[in-house]
Amino acid sequence: MVTPLWAQAPSTAAAAPRSGSGSTPFARGESLNYSVSWPSGLSLGEAQFKTTGGEPGWQFEFTLDAGLPGFEIRDRYRSSAGAQFCSEKLEKDAVHGSRKTRETVVFDPQKRVAERQTAGGGKSEVSIGECAKDALTFLYFLRRELANGRVPPAQAVIFGGPYQVTATYVDSPQIEVSGQRQASDRVRVSLRGLASSHSFEIFFARDAGRAPLLVRVPFSLGTFSLELVR
Repeated sequence: MVTPLWAQAPSTAAAAPRSGSGSTPFARGESLNYSVSWPSGLSLGEAQFKTTGGEPGWQFEFTLDAGLPGFEIRDRYRSSAGAQFCSEKLEKDAVHGSRKTRETVVFDPQKRVAERQTAGGGKSEVSIGECAKDALTFLYFLRRELANGRVPPAQAVIFGGPYQVTATYVDSPQIEVSGQRQASDRVRVSLRGLASSHSFEIFFARDAGRAPLLVRVPFSLGTFSLELVR
């Protein structure tokens, strides 16, 4: 069951889109580039989302190159999913300062398990549902649902370990992106894992593509931003 987008919001929700089609708002070959900024506005690096793959499935990619003086951040994620956004494989390669992570998660819907294998040879399994999603696939699934006037219900999402993810429509503010004022839909995404919880905000364009215009992620040093570069 999905909840209508406009039913998620406070009193301003009536302005939210109510598209009734089941179309996918992005196409294979889409590439979205972002600047990564410090809370003061100082640029820290860049990020990119790419959509590839052939019919009927999808391949999603995310890269991030950023950092502070003496602290490098380099992330590479690649996700394979079926036509209905059911994850098949997630590859993660990340460098955060001196900490390096390389792992692969393979989804087996028949056995209802996702097997995680690290570069060091470690293995673990987690139970999954019939159509499990990794974090990157979930972002594109969320775009698809928003394009059709819906916010998906809370669900388990795999990102190394399992997280309970809740997306909540907040409001539809005008924001400035690349020097231009644009209409957006603000969605708060909350993640709750076994030992941690996080939340961040995504401002989606209110056009047919529903691309993320701005992502704000709070950390102890402040709120960092990914802003779409036109």
